[in-house]
Amino acid sequence: MSTRQPFANAIRALSMDAVQRANSGHPGAPMGMADIAEVLWNDFLSHNPANPHWPNRDRFVLSNGHGSMLIYSLLHLSGYDLPMQALKDFRQLESGTPGHPEVGDTPGVETTTGPLGQGLANAVGMALAEKTLAAQFNRPGHTLVDHFTYCFLGDGCLMEGVSHEACSLAGTLGLGKLIGVYDDNGISIDGKVSGWFTDDTPARFRAYGWHVVEAVDGHDAQAVKDAIEQARAVTDRPSLICAKTTIGFGAPNVSGTHGVHGAPLGDDEIQATREFLGWTHAPFEIPDSIYRHWDARAQGAAAEANWRETLDQYRHAHPELAADFERRMNGDLPEAFAEHAQAFIAQTQADGKADATRKHSQAALNGYGPYLSELIGGSADLTGSNNTDWKGSTLISADDASGNYVAYGVREFGMTAIMNGMALHGGLIPYAGTFLVFSDYARNAVRMAALMGVRSILVYTHDSIGLGEDGPTHQPIEHLPSLRLIPNLEVWRPCDATETAVAWRAGLTRHQGPTALALSRQKLAHQSRDDDQVEAINRGGYVLREPANDAVGIIMASGSEVDMAIAAADHLEADGHPIRVVSVPCIERFMEQPADYRQAVLPAHLGARVAVEAALPDSWRGLVGATGALVGLHGFGASAPADAVYAHMGLTTDAVVAALEAQLGG
Repeated sequence: MSTRQPFANAIRALSMDAVQRANSGHPGAPMGMADIAEVLWNDFLSHNPANPHWPNRDRFVLSNGHGSMLIYSLLHLSGYDLPMQALKDFRQLESGTPGHPEVGDTPGVETTTGPLGQGLANAVGMALAEKTLAAQFNRPGHTLVDHFTYCFLGDGCLMEGVSHEACSLAGTLGLGKLIGVYDDNGISIDGKVSGWFTDDTPARFRAYGWHVVEAVDGHDAQAVKDAIEQARAVTDRPSLICAKTTIGFGAPNVSGTHGVHGAPLGDDEIQATREFLGWTHAPFEIPDSIYRHWDARAQGAAAEANWRETLDQYRHAHPELAADFERRMNGDLPEAFAEHAQAFIAQTQADGKADATRKHSQAALNGYGPYLSELIGGSADLTGSNNTDWKGSTLISADDASGNYVAYGVREFGMTAIMNGMALHGGLIPYAGTFLVFSDYARNAVRMAALMGVRSILVYTHDSIGLGEDGPTHQPIEHLPSLRLIPNLEVWRPCDATETAVAWRAGLTRHQGPTALALSRQKLAHQSRDDDQVEAINRGGYVLREPANDAVGIIMASGSEVDMAIAAADHLEADGHPIRVVSVPCIERFMEQPADYRQAVLPAHLGARVAVEAALPDSWRGLVGATGALVGLHGFGASAPADAVYAHMGLTTDAVVAALEAQLGG
């Protein structure tokens, strides 16, 4: 036994004991990666347990998040506010030690992991954020941003397609402060991976442009230390350390098998493991000598203090840059932004331009972008179609990362997961685009953004059958209601320039979750509003048009169908049925309004209601009520000009009129 193994054995003991007590969990990965983690955290990782959020800390991501007891053990041992009782309560309600690591629940956890591959993609985003911020803020003699991102990952992470998307881009962008450690134990849930995963992983990553350190003995502390030093020395490209380990190391009867992956060891095997490792301590008992070895509080406090001295010197030399850096890292928008945004929205309404909302979105970027140095945009190879660039956009490259725009290539899933990592890192507000129909490719990363409450803006253009000739493969049908089903995601589908400007402001000012913008390809009419109506857009739903006489019914819509709702209301009013038109650009935001406001917009006495939207209409049922009508789509689209597709799908003004007339008795 090496002199360092007892320190790694503390991780093994805590992990197997916590899983056993919970009768649930994954002891194999923590026991297998304990030696690697001990070297990384004690010899290299720059962090401060007393302040898990200081900006220049190294980021550590456990992409194989099922091995969560590894990171909980590390955090507890090194001095974070994670007491032993939290480890004893592993996987219990509000314990601080959930089954998979969750950012915000546990101090020191940088991102929520578990869906394999996404932690690795998040780490790419964090490393990209570090490189970008360093290029934007560091000046000769003043290195303000300078830290590493370390990521542990397993076979499952590398089998997931998102790993290919993210790691390919990481190599292209030369993210030299990103170091991945691959737990090459050859085992997954179903057994030995040699039956289904025979990739030449080192060759694969070299092809991506990574530096690779291969065939490292993951249980030899000196070999691990040498590998990390090699990786840190290569700064022009990311590094992957391929570490050979034994899953469940130390458990004499089940190590190296899939039986130790995701099940408690059992009392007999735990006793045998204690004997094998020479660990004589009771469950959840850690000797003081081992705590002293692991305690990172003094070293972490000194590291942060040194950095804060650097920050003080930077403030003196570059006061405006320092103020911008601190504001951005705090997640605050510029003080003048609220006033400027209000003025921009008012001017947009006054201008009254009719155009596609994807183009209005670009206008909003040009309006807001000059005031927001933290904006970092991109597109999944559809910049010209998504209109996600603006006059101040500058492309980020391996040689120059000081820009604010990422060419993600056709990588929707990777793009979204990378955005999550950038948002979690801090100092940046990421946005990026693709077609709405391709949000399916990115869906799990969208879900993770909502679960983690990150501030990002998902720009989804070509939002309906209105895109026309590209046909049903590109025409979203189920996507709007599907996205609305994700908790904590606001989905905005604006009908014109003013609603688009408000939607962008809503996303930029929303701190606790992502925002999706569903934008049209086709030109939409501008809507007339007074100041109160413009202000009410921010509530998610409002009365856009009130008839001269008392209304007898309501037509509500979003986006491109708002003009259809108005045309239907005109027809009905000509027949003696005055109709209120309600625009609902964001159902989620509207449903969060006080009951009296919602009642004022949709009063109970107006029970004759129709909602119209170019999508599966089910998400409107709560607004129209049990007796109201839904006019939407119930099948896939067709390849033809937009007007012909609308008529073919039965999404017409006449259909809206008929639906309301049926409730009014003709």
